[in-house]
Amino acid sequence: MGYGVRTVSAAERRGRLAVRHHLAPGERAATVAAAAGDLIGLHGTDPASVYLAAWARTREVGTTAIEQALYEERSLVRMLGMRRTVFVVPAGLVPVIQAACTDQIAEGMRRRLAQQIEASGIAADGGSWLKEVGEATVSALAARGTATGAELAQDEPRLRAQIVYAEDKSYGGPVNVTTRLLTLLSAEGLIVRGRPRGGWTSSQFTWFAAGDQARPPAAVARAELARRWLSAFGPAAVSDLQWWTGLTAGQVKQALAQLDVAEVDVDGAPGVMLAADEAYLDAQPAVEAWAALLPALDPTAMGWRERAWYVGEHTAALFDRSGNIGPTAWWDGRIVGGWGQRQDGEIAVRLL
Repeated sequence: MGYGVRTVSAAERRGRLAVRHHLAPGERAATVAAAAGDLIGLHGTDPASVYLAAWARTREVGTTAIEQALYEERSLVRMLGMRRTVFVVPAGLVPVIQAACTDQIAEGMRRRLAQQIEASGIAADGGSWLKEVGEATVSALAARGTATGAELAQDEPRLRAQIVYAEDKSYGGPVNVTTRLLTLLSAEGLIVRGRPRGGWTSSQFTWFAAGDQARPPAAVARAELARRWLSAFGPAAVSDLQWWTGLTAGQVKQALAQLDVAEVDVDGAPGVMLAADEAYLDAQPAVEAWAALLPALDPTAMGWRERAWYVGEHTAALFDRSGNIGPTAWWDGRIVGGWGQRQDGEIAVRLL
């Protein structure tokens, strides 16, 4: 760091987190769309986590309001995004995330699935087979309006073709191509997950055809995604931004070059923040102490690669070997334990 570079303490970062992530009692968002937008998105791999993350950050927003935003207004969209992870994001952000991250993820997914089609003996030209079956599936979905994978397989029987998945693993074996092709089509922005069959914890989603939506150039989208991440998660190390987006170092460098950023010292290491946010730190309001129970894969807990400033020495107790975190108990900007729900409904908290 050069002379005059501002130092941002862990306490300042925790105070900013409380406000920007809507976790302090006086900072709750009015709607789930506002909460999701200010965090770029809520992790949506586990359907229940979306609701738990929203309830932790909003005022009097119930299950019905969240479902209305997701499935009726469609102001929130569930999509594959950063790091090949499913997020629930505001509809207006879908083109940005699609162009910044998901398009290049989808390219790799299509290539690998085509190879599996060929290796499983379904077709000699996996790419042509995928193109034909994918187009037929989208047409069938458009005709139905909404449908499950099983319903679409009635219209397009080739969806029942079987590929061999993870043959050398205990959980591997032959599986229908249905789920993987639908996931690919959604990653390409052609179809979207709709209301699940069952309750709010169900993962048996229906699908509907996506409407046309103009996408910005990839470089422009990456700069906008970086700007939004710095607004929600900065100041932070550039390596945190690269990890969170799943982009290459070169892509992140190019994105930051398009923004007005300031160098900072973050816990003794180089970091960056939006230059416009320097004034915010100067006048950062005092925030009352707060507590929260956040779900597994919560966007706050998963927001940075370097987590010592809010996890301490508890990484091994909280994260699995893949780097995913379970449900966490927070006190005033630090993770202080984990929690779970017993079969009788009781919430059990273990402090670390």
